[in-house]
Amino acid sequence: MRRYGVDLPQAARELLESGRGESVKPGDPRLARARALTVATPQMALEAAAAVARDAGIAVHILSDAIEGEAKDVGKVFAGIAHQVAERNQPVAAPCVLLSGGETTVTVRGSGRGGRNVEYLLSLAIALEGHGRIHALAGDTDGVDGQEEIAGAYLSPDSLERARGLGLKPKDMLDNNDAHRFFSALHDSVITGPP
Repeated sequence: MRRYGVDLPQAARELLESGRGESVKPGDPRLARARALTVATPQMALEAAAAVARDAGIAVHILSDAIEGEAKDVGKVFAGIAHQVAERNQPVAAPCVLLSGGETTVTVRGSGRGGRNVEYLLSLAIALEGHGRIHALAGDTDGVDGQEEIAGAYLSPDSLERARGLGLKPKDMLDNNDAHRFFSALHDSVITGPP
């Protein structure tokens, strides 16, 4: 505040200078009775999903619970993996389910509506164009993707064709961070909460 010459009320200045406004640190007496419980983790969610798939007789592989990076880029990488499996049975044989989790990010440059899951999925769709056997689902375990009511969306081999039939331009929508509108128009959004 001093460096930029910000004039603060006296009470705010005193709070900042005293350190009373600092976050609680380990060993602070205020934490003596605090308790932390892990109810669920990304790995636990992946293992539960894998168990459901296996019970249905589907081969399933957990890739990672710590995928990070720009959602658009992760979509392209996963398209490469899906293509390798579908076309070459490497590193695992098709048909199968590939599961992953993590926390991607979106650098917002456009004015559209979307979240990390749908942006990843639209990028995946564009990168997979022409590979007609691949289905994908991207969803958030807390039921919310970005600021929208959706948890994510579903991608089918004909998603891009159906979108273009509605006059949508997938690449333009991805560039405008408008993946939510893309999947909403196709009625392929995943909504886990009340409508």
